Amino acid sequence: MAYGHKTEHWLRVRVQAVLHAAHRRSNAFIARETGLHLARQLVAIHALRPAQRPREYVALTTADTVVTPKGADAAAWAAAIDVIRKPAPPYEGRFLHRDFQPGNVLFDVPPSRPAGARITGVVDWAATSWGPADLDVAHCSTNLALLHGPASGLRFPEAYEEAGGVLAAAASERLYWRVRDGLACSEEVQLVAQSWREAGRTELTTRVVEERLDAYVTALMDAPG
Repeated sequence: MAYGHKTEHWLRVRVQAVLHAAHRRSNAFIARETGLHLARQLVAIHALRPAQRPREYVALTTADTVVTPKGADAAAWAAAIDVIRKPAPPYEGRFLHRDFQPGNVLFDVPPSRPAGARITGVVDWAATSWGPADLDVAHCSTNLALLHGPASGLRFPEAYEEAGGVLAAAASERLYWRVRDGLACSEEVQLVAQSWREAGRTELTTRVVEERLDAYVTALMDAPG
């Protein structure tokens, strides 16, 4: 799914995703709370069993299309690119949203009680497909890393499992999907940054997003296991 896909409605939805920031709460608190809501919602999506199975997932990024950010950790990115040169791991198929991330989730945030925020809808189902749960989790993780910092992206898979979701058993398989999605974002960093700025996150310049992506990919490659 292209990161740079934009419509008027999509941008309006993205505004919903950043409303938390207006309530004077720390970025870490916003990220943690949002991640918990998202994890529970994604587990529910993956539990769906449609009468007609959607198409198999498509992942277009290859080792040759990755764009290493300027000033990035060259060794970490080279190692990450080597990861996706390998065949995709075997997986148990699930119903995937395929572009599940804060910008495609509607939040209702009571002005007088922001802690009572709840998800009221999920939009942009154009890329719905069948594939590994890890792929949706990886995509949301990347977006959280860019919005709130690498630590938020790294925490999301744990939140997903705590909410009852099941990911690949092997660490190498989980790494494959997370690295694949992070590298896919490298192709459209400028569009990603522009979209979030238009939604109100004016501090997310292209350079800031590049730095967060680099830190996230590097952290993935440095993680034990």
